[in-house]
Amino acid sequence: MPVISALYEPVATELGKVCAIFDDQLFSDLPVLNELCSHVRRFRGKMLRPALLLLSGKACGGLTDEHLTLAAVVELVHMATLVHDDVLDDADLRRRFPTVNRVEGNEAAVLLGDYLISHAFHLCSALDSQFASRRIGQTTNTVCEGELQQVHHRGDLELTEEQYLQIISRKTASMTATCCLLGARYAGANVRTTASLEQYGLHMGIAFQITDDVLDIVGSEESTGKTLGRDLDKHKLTLPVIHGLSAASPNECRHLRQLLSASQPDRPALRTALEATGSIAYAMQAARQYVESAVGFLDPLPPSESRDTLQRMANLILEREQ
Repeated sequence: MPVISALYEPVATELGKVCAIFDDQLFSDLPVLNELCSHVRRFRGKMLRPALLLLSGKACGGLTDEHLTLAAVVELVHMATLVHDDVLDDADLRRRFPTVNRVEGNEAAVLLGDYLISHAFHLCSALDSQFASRRIGQTTNTVCEGELQQVHHRGDLELTEEQYLQIISRKTASMTATCCLLGARYAGANVRTTASLEQYGLHMGIAFQITDDVLDIVGSEESTGKTLGRDLDKHKLTLPVIHGLSAASPNECRHLRQLLSASQPDRPALRTALEATGSIAYAMQAARQYVESAVGFLDPLPPSESRDTLQRMANLILEREQ
């Protein structure tokens, strides 16, 4: 299947400029920092959030230098969260490369994540309007709230689907929503269109996280290029598991609880159990519904290549392998 980044042609030139801004921000006169930042550049991967911001802006009329700056800002913030997440998850791989914490240790990884966040807000402060700084700051707070909420419910086998959706809406979808909102707003879109793009990003982000959680159970590290099963190891419940616990027969539920209580749950056995309860299919159907909803929020946009790309990006989530 094609990767999402294969769809970025309408903003390919602008994304190249964003990468240049990103790299310029991370240049330091300290060799040790340059080495660490060079390692982080390998994680740039799909550039999903900058692409969403740029495509949203282009679909709403056109791009400015402010869009390029904001696209670099959201990627810096995203990279910071990845570096910190790898520390929290004790992950070994990211984009098929060793994580910063694996190579340099947790202290260096945490400080590097802080360094990236600091650069993001320093860059954002260069804009004339402070709207973006306030919005991105608010969104970063929301992301942290989602992560803290997830940690609080670690090992909570009574976690509900509603609580799970609240968590992923905060920790993942809030940032994709903000990217789309900023793209539209800085292109001069009206209030209705800007709100619709924000909802597109929110629903797309929820679908993205649900499929990510499914891949954590059924995917392969070779395909995804990152450490899998860490949510299970940390006893963080995701949608397939939540559904499995509620849909299973008493015997199946006991078996699931035994699997989940292990210090390192058996992923293949858990996959078999959740397929038997229809929970993998249930989660993917939920992701499909969020994708369909996201696409519906593109209706206010006039026909364009960028709008078509946003629609294809949403649909491609359901075919993810990485």
